[in-house]
Amino acid sequence: MKLVIFGANGPTGRQVTAQAVAAGHTVTAVTRRPGAFPLTHPRLRVAGADVADRAAVDGAVAGQDAVISTLGVPFGRAPVTVYSPGAAHIVRAMTGHGVPRLVCVTSTVLFDVPAPGEGFLFRRVVEPSVARFIGRTVYDDMRRMEEIVRACGHTWTVVRPAGLFDAPAVSAYETATRRLPGRFTSRADLAHALLREAGDDRHAGAFLDVRTTQGTPTLLRLLRREAFGSGT
Repeated sequence: MKLVIFGANGPTGRQVTAQAVAAGHTVTAVTRRPGAFPLTHPRLRVAGADVADRAAVDGAVAGQDAVISTLGVPFGRAPVTVYSPGAAHIVRAMTGHGVPRLVCVTSTVLFDVPAPGEGFLFRRVVEPSVARFIGRTVYDDMRRMEEIVRACGHTWTVVRPAGLFDAPAVSAYETATRRLPGRFTSRADLAHALLREAGDDRHAGAFLDVRTTQGTPTLLRLLRREAFGSGT
């Protein structure tokens, strides 16, 4: 496939890019800082563009078979306007160039159901605090993005991982169109799921949870390293 990856210089975007070229795909990695992109490959083109720039997005999408969005920003108090304007520009470009397939990332929190299998403290205190206060502005814009994607008319899948962490390899992760038990998703597993969905329509028009079940970190480690980190 010919793939374009938005948010390619984030932690998940680099994983998707590396796995995509290793799998034989031709990749356009879109980042605002192309000079800082750490990967090179004969089938990889690094495009300097901002997802807020409609013309730049249009140029990156032209000629592709599928689009993967791993856009991400850290939690903060200021309003977030990255996910939804970016999605609007992406789906507009897809329509203009006849690109059919879109896969993007939000969060398991957006299933809007209590975390299955968790105790009172996590369900009623920890996760609500993250969703309603620490990460509220990020999740608000993710919801706006999901509405744009849902209405776009393309073959789309939204992947909703849990707390992201780094792992050395892809594991035997689980997926479902409902919220799964567990608190964590490795970026390697998320990247693998995104690539799989880009080449397969079985979950078209669905919200897909992805959960890592092996070698996961502690909740304290996640809160320290991820909650105020560098986004997706």
